[in-house]
Parts: sequence; C-alpha cells; structure tokens
Amino acid sequence: MALSALAPISISPSLSKFTTTRINHKAPKGGIFTTKFTPISALSDPYVLQIAETLEDSLPSTSSTPLQKLRDNSSNTLLSTPWPSKKDEPFRFTDTSFLKNSTIQPTPPPKNESLSLSIDTLLPTLSIIDGYITNSLSDLMEFPIGVYVGSLLSVDSETILKRVSEYEFSFKGDLFWSLNGVGTPDVVLVYVPEGCKVENPLSLRYVSVEGSDKESKSLPLSNPRVLVLVEKGGEISIVEEYVSGGDKDKCYWTNSVMEVVVGEGAKVNHSYIQNQSFNAAHIKWTWVEQESNSTYEHIEVSTGGKLSRHNIHIQQVGPDTVTELSTFHMCVSDQTQDLHSRLVLDHPRGVSQQIHKCIVAHSSGQAVFDGNVQVNRYAQQTNAGQLTRSLLLEPRATVNVKPNLQIIADDVKCSHGAAISDLEEDQLFYFRARGIDAETARKALIFSFAAEVVDRFPNASIRKKVETHIRDLLDPSRP
Repeated sequence: MALSALAPISISPSLSKFTTTRINHKAPKGGIFTTKFTPISALSDPYVLQIAETLEDSLPSTSSTPLQKLRDNSSNTLLSTPWPSKKDEPFRFTDTSFLKNSTIQPTPPPKNESLSLSIDTLLPTLSIIDGYITNSLSDLMEFPIGVYVGSLLSVDSETILKRVSEYEFSFKGDLFWSLNGVGTPDVVLVYVPEGCKVENPLSLRYVSVEGSDKESKSLPLSNPRVLVLVEKGGEISIVEEYVSGGDKDKCYWTNSVMEVVVGEGAKVNHSYIQNQSFNAAHIKWTWVEQESNSTYEHIEVSTGGKLSRHNIHIQQVGPDTVTELSTFHMCVSDQTQDLHSRLVLDHPRGVSQQIHKCIVAHSSGQAVFDGNVQVNRYAQQTNAGQLTRSLLLEPRATVNVKPNLQIIADDVKCSHGAAISDLEEDQLFYFRARGIDAETARKALIFSFAAEVVDRFPNASIRKKVETHIRDLLDPSRP
C-alpha cells in the first residue's frame, strides 16, 4: 500500500484552524480507495505552533494581498517544521536552546514619543524599531523618480503593486524564515525601476528597544522583513545596520529576512553590520536571485549577539552573473557567530568569489562557517573561489568550518581553502625587531586581519564607523 503526499483539508490564514490533515492510501487494483484523517498535533511541533499562534494573535489582519499570501505560505510551511536540534546537520554546531528555553513574546509597536534616536543625516535612512517601520525617526530625503522605499502597506502606485503581486514569496528556508513570514507586521519595500541608478546609499537602521533582563526568561521577538526589487539595469547600494537602543545588556531576539531580486544587468551592493547586545539572539536570512549580467556584492561585519546566525542563499538564474561575498565575524565574549552560505550556479560564465574571516578572542566563544558553492552541469566556464580564514586567540576558543565546493560542470576554474591558526611568531618578530612592543604588534596584526573585509565597504563613513567599533572591542580601555 503506497502513501501519497500529505495535504491539509483547507487553506486558512490562521494556524489554529489547521486541526486535521488528510492521508490518501492507494488500494490494490480492484480495491477501495480510503481516506484517513489524522490530528495535526501528530505531524507538527507543538512548541513551533505555539510560537506561530502567538505571533498571529499579536498582529491585526491585513488587506494587502502580497502580505497575506506571505503569511499563508509561511503558516502552511510551519505545520511540518520541527524546532531544530543538534541532530540536524545545519544546526550541528549551533545551539538554539537559548531560544527554546525562553518565553517568546512578540514586540509591540513602538511608542514614538518615548524614542530618541540619532540619525546619520549623511545617508537617506529608514528606521525599523523592533520590527516596525518608524517614519518619524526616518529621513529618506529625495530619490529618483520611480524609486520607492517604505512600507508595502503604503504603496499607492499600481505599477509597483502589480510588480510586487507577481512576486511569489515561494522560497522555503528553515523554521526561522517561516516564523518571520508569519510574524512580520509589514514588509519594507525597496523598488528601483528599469535603468535607474540611485546615487546615495540607502541606510536601513534596525534598532532593538524592547528587551528583558538577563535573569528573566522572557524574550521579546521582532520580525523585520525587506523585499528589494531592482529592475533591468538598475543600481542601488543598501546598508543594513542592527543596533541596540537603550540598555546594551538587554535580552531580545531579532529574526530578520531580506529578499533581493537583481534584474538583468542590474547591480546591488549590500553592506550588513550586526552590532546587537551580547545577550541577544540575532538570526538573519538573506535570499538573492540574480538574472543574467547582474552583480551582487555583499560585505558583512558581525560582532554582536549571544547567538548570531546568518543564512545566505544566492541563486544565479542567468549567464554572465557576478557574485562577491566578503564577511568578517568576531567573538569577544561567550558568543556563537555562525555563517551558513549557499551559492547555486546554473548558467555559463558565472563568477562567484567568497572570502570569510573570523576572530575568536574568548575562551567560551565559537565561530561556525558552512559554505556551499554548487556548480551545476550547465554552468560551464564558471570561475568560483571560496576561502575561509580564522584566528583563535584564546585557549579553548572554537571554530568549526565546512567549506564545500560541488562541481558537476567540466569546464570551470574553481578553488577553495581553509586556514585556522593563532598569530604567527614570525609576524610578531617582524614588529618587535623594529622596536614595537608585543601588545601593540598583536593588536595591529589582529586589526589588519579584519581590515581586508572592512576596507571593502564602499561608503567611507560606514567604513570608519566599523573600524572604530572593532578597535574598541579589541581594546576596551582605548580612549
């Protein structure tokens, strides 16, 4: 007797209405076709459903068709998605018990009158406070005609609405991707029309204000989400910055998603800076689809969070496509910094270059890198490179790396490598032989290790801010 696919009886926006599933059994020839109904609790993770229903109940209903479609698709996915454990290969080195042992509470909309945040006026800035777009703390300046930056719920252009409605929200990530889809109150939409080049970088500033004390079991959860649509020949630079507002020691969970569609011949430069509380959880998904002749550049510095995990999935869906990933992670306390990346190349003459660096400067800190580059059969004449390098500066500091290059095409130029070490004595000797003391030499070498990634930020003010932050982390006593 064969078992067919499982299917819910009906489609409903509310998870609480999914109470049964239908299992169809194929009877032998000449037999009777039977249907058996099974309680949904037998197929789902009760803890996951509890969080999802709590998120649902915290949000008002929406009249936005794309947003409702996102919530429905995410709800359906969660019905068969368990909470991850170390028995699951993607979470083998990532302990999520910090989240599961907490009482998850959705963050409420911010009270604008109680907020006082500075805005970098050098860049057009959209502020997202605890997952909610906050226009009163934003300064978007002027964009070229046709460009839209703001709430999906506030779009009044029929052209843009039609384009967003055509977008499927169909990619299926992990549990955290789906929880974001159920719990996001709105979607930040960045739309660049065909042939338009946005000169000034756009700053998306995420501020976490709500938080609980370290001793508390409560964990406020926010679910910011961004959709970037760059049409044929368009160009834009986006700076995502995650920071803590108020008490820097608060506990909270930021569960973020960004989806990027780079049209034919278009270019997106994506800078991502994560500097949240050392008691916080930060889980981020970045999904990118690149059409032919397009370019996507990603520069990342992640230093905050007790648990920080970034999942990057990039799909090249056309030939002559360029992807560049540069990431730097650092642990200076009892932290986990985790990067899981996947690049899929399906077409000829694709280029992908990835460099990942991390520093673990605490005996209880750990870093994780799981990078997969998949060069499929028709991706001939591909040039793909992947390199991960790690510094362990304390005894018992840990790094787990898993570079993975899968090649099916036969006309390619591909390479990958990994290195893990402390600072080399000959490097220190070079400095000391020129009259520089060991401590100063060590700090200089550690910072130069990070500088290879930091120097790739295209914006000078962002680059200087990140440099100062890293120096402060490496030397807290620095004036």
